[in-house]
Amino acid sequence: MYRRPVRRLAVVAAAVAAMASAAVPCASAAARSSAAGDSFYAYDGSAPLASFAPGTVLKTRTLQYHIEGIPTPVSAIQLLYRTTDAQGRPAANVTSVVRSITGNSTKAVSYQSFYDSLNPQDGPSRAIAGNVTLGGTIANFESAALSALLLQGDNLVIPDTEGQSADFAAGPEYGFNTLDSIRAAVNSPSTGLSGATRFGLMGYSGGSIATDWAAALAPSYAPDVNKKLTGFAEGGVLVDPAHNLKYVSGSLVWSGVIPMSVIGVSRSFGIDLTPYMNSYGRQIYDRLQNGSLLDALGHFPGLTWQQIAKPEYADPDSVPAFVDAVNRINLGSAPTPTVPGYIAQGDGGVLEGTFASPSGIGTGDGVMVAGDVRALADQYCATGNNAISYDQYDLLSHLGTAPAWALKAASWLNDRFAGKPAPSDCGDIPAGNSLAPERTVPAS
Repeated sequence: MYRRPVRRLAVVAAAVAAMASAAVPCASAAARSSAAGDSFYAYDGSAPLASFAPGTVLKTRTLQYHIEGIPTPVSAIQLLYRTTDAQGRPAANVTSVVRSITGNSTKAVSYQSFYDSLNPQDGPSRAIAGNVTLGGTIANFESAALSALLLQGDNLVIPDTEGQSADFAAGPEYGFNTLDSIRAAVNSPSTGLSGATRFGLMGYSGGSIATDWAAALAPSYAPDVNKKLTGFAEGGVLVDPAHNLKYVSGSLVWSGVIPMSVIGVSRSFGIDLTPYMNSYGRQIYDRLQNGSLLDALGHFPGLTWQQIAKPEYADPDSVPAFVDAVNRINLGSAPTPTVPGYIAQGDGGVLEGTFASPSGIGTGDGVMVAGDVRALADQYCATGNNAISYDQYDLLSHLGTAPAWALKAASWLNDRFAGKPAPSDCGDIPAGNSLAPERTVPAS
């Protein structure tokens, strides 16, 4: 299996920290206020939103692509389009399209950002439009990877995968937003893309949620888009959120995603989990309502579910609404994609302060569970998709795996665009965990 030196972790972590510390002062309060009140994001038409087909373009604008609030010579076309939320209701969302510098309209990469936030202001479209927030630092940081794709001649489609409510971790909604973003990009005469344009899906971490769900849901939800897909490339994959909750419990860095996930699940599926929380849990819940990943990482070292739940709900599976929600966002229960896939996963989570190895779950990259990702790849192979390539980086953590994955993912997608046969690791991927749905247990 492919390896990269562990020292990459320090380089990437330092870059993220440096950008986080430098980001916020770049924008004035007036600029942030203007971005927050941007009327482009609101559907204000007279016809009911439900009367439009998913992917219908509702508004269009062209603006300069911004990085940390600074305009660049690159233009971005932003589209407000009709899509579907986690509860199956019609919704409006925004995507950004950047034209290829070569003018080639035959291929495009749908890039799903890992902005991971509970604040709608942190979405990539807001950062591209010039908004500067702490949570938006991640979307700005990704511009380096996006510029590499542009330089090789790709068109880019960058959806706000979490929707306008920032429904963190709501996998199906991520998928709908991504697929309808591609539809909108093709439907808009402003983008230069068409029915003949082929698309590759690409995303890491939170971006992998959107990438995998889009690939899985495309055959049923958007068969027109599925015909255009050449493949999906993802890394640091969230598969079974119930397992991740137990894996990051007590982590020195990643435990803050526990309350973020609780909020995201509650928001996306319209459920109230606060009755199951103690006073400390409610305090954190209120604090992170509009929090981003950068508000959570390292801010709650050692946090566990048991510390935020009432004693009788010490087992999260004793909360029926939570069990129902996490089962709905378990990729192990989603359909198998019909297009080739490249999947990468780290397993050096101790480098990011996650030392747990729960029974039946095992280790991971600090936040994502390696055994779950192997199981998902094996499941795809066993259910008819033999074009699955898998890499596990045993010595790299979540941050460290990102650059190694990005290089290979871009090369892998280029080969798919070139029409080369997709490689397969089916039969050679080690066994993983059970991805069976969680079962509700009695409260103690």
